Amino acid sequence: MKEPKPNGTKILVLGGLGEVGKNMYAIECDGEIIVIDAGISFPEGDLLGIDYVLPDFTYLKENESKVKALFITHGHEDHIGGIPFLVQSVNIPEIYAPNQAKELIAMKLADRNIRYDNLNAYTDQDTINFEHITVEFFKTTHSIPDSHGISITTKDGRIVTTGDFKFDFTPIGPMADLHKMARIGTEGVDLLISESTNVLNEGVSTSESKVDGALADFFDTYKNERIIIATFASNIYRLKHIFETCYKNNRKICIFGRSMENNIEISIKGGYIDHGDLLISAEEANQLKPGEVTILCTGSQGEPLAALSRIAAGTHKQIKLRPDDVVIFSSSAIPGNQLSISKTINKLYLKGVKVFTNTSLSDIHTSGHANQEELKLMIRLLMPKYLMPFHGDYRMLKRHADLGIECGMPKENTFVLRNGDVLIMKNHVIEKSTECVSGEDVYVDGDRIGEICSAVIRDRKIMSSDGILVVLANIDMKKKELLAKPNITTRGFILVNENEELIRSLEIMSSKIMNKYIKSVDSIHLIKPKLISELIPFIEQKTGRRPIILPILTEINR
Repeated sequence: MKEPKPNGTKILVLGGLGEVGKNMYAIECDGEIIVIDAGISFPEGDLLGIDYVLPDFTYLKENESKVKALFITHGHEDHIGGIPFLVQSVNIPEIYAPNQAKELIAMKLADRNIRYDNLNAYTDQDTINFEHITVEFFKTTHSIPDSHGISITTKDGRIVTTGDFKFDFTPIGPMADLHKMARIGTEGVDLLISESTNVLNEGVSTSESKVDGALADFFDTYKNERIIIATFASNIYRLKHIFETCYKNNRKICIFGRSMENNIEISIKGGYIDHGDLLISAEEANQLKPGEVTILCTGSQGEPLAALSRIAAGTHKQIKLRPDDVVIFSSSAIPGNQLSISKTINKLYLKGVKVFTNTSLSDIHTSGHANQEELKLMIRLLMPKYLMPFHGDYRMLKRHADLGIECGMPKENTFVLRNGDVLIMKNHVIEKSTECVSGEDVYVDGDRIGEICSAVIRDRKIMSSDGILVVLANIDMKKKELLAKPNITTRGFILVNENEELIRSLEIMSSKIMNKYIKSVDSIHLIKPKLISELIPFIEQKTGRRPIILPILTEINR
């Protein structure tokens, strides 16, 4: 018997809700699944030792035979960073991405020695047809070229996702295709999945052309000084303007930072950035006059190992600061990075250089994400029946839903969801399903994917704050006796030599606990949990700390 077809079209949220990052969701209709984006997020400070955070691919793995393709909206890490891990976990028959994202994905896969032969570039003129799902695209404006929204049509209705976007009427790159958005809206949109990154900002975002003017003023003002610019490596239109300004001012460009080098290489190759002949090596830069050089580098967020942080600390092997240098932070602080940015700026000031950051007096950065009025414009252009905000924490999603209500949408037609939630669309009516899928975070620690669980993270936090206490003892299980007093050693808990009385107390306490249970247990392993559970309150009473207790008990039969 054939498996019955599912009732309605599913919209499955795998990542991007309650957070800014690791965007990923899927559309399932009549046994076909398409996936939209596969991003990562970078760990907060409490995720000790974790390199990346991924969406949970479990549902896709369990329904692998239904997956038809992965579609990418644009080339930022929170939309493509998970692809190397996804294609190794799930069979993805095809990947469709705009050209800039395609090149970044290809480089990312090559770096990890992953062969993938079905990576395709799409444009806004393309339509991809499956048996039950049709996909088309429209241009949007963002801080990286080739950003697109995606329209998905099924028998049950039409879903539109914006990807990341803003409305900029004087952009550096191509204009967003407002006419196509309006046409799609006129044809009818059932669900709009719209980003929420800047929903807390009123009004409209600053045009990139205004930033261009502010940066150009710096080049006019500091004609004889070396200019060092730190910005996001993925902000291609900012980099494009810097190249053009350097060309007009007869300056060469020296790049530091691998991600910056990769993005510029791809952008020159793809024709997004002109004047590639301006690029010079660090050796050449050091031989030119200061007014003939601009340095482009990573590190605008104060990352300790990034180029600017090493330059500020004086540890960079190729570039040393000069007192008359001008350093420009053409970026905004990502929440949580303010302290590290401040430390970098302080180090720069100590070197005597001039430092400029984005303020109300100097617009040297603008976001690539829509403010409130732009989000309303997207709603008005597409005229959806239902709204599902994504890409934001809860307050962002809630505020975006409120914008939908302000635009005339019934409250019950807005969905503030969590990762793992599922919507069902049937005959153009959408409801939240009682079904849920796994929307948990998956941690990447080195080459280990998904092996690090919350319990391991919890232990790492304890070790970082309270340390480890090791109890070593030899036990004769035949005679049921402890052969000698246990040995206590610690790391990150206390200094043994300065706490001899406490160590003696722990030795006595450990001996009592083990002697109490030796005669009543059959295995040495059953003594370990007893030792841990009874030592913890004793240690906490004595020190106010709860270290990880690691009993190492050796069975010796004489």
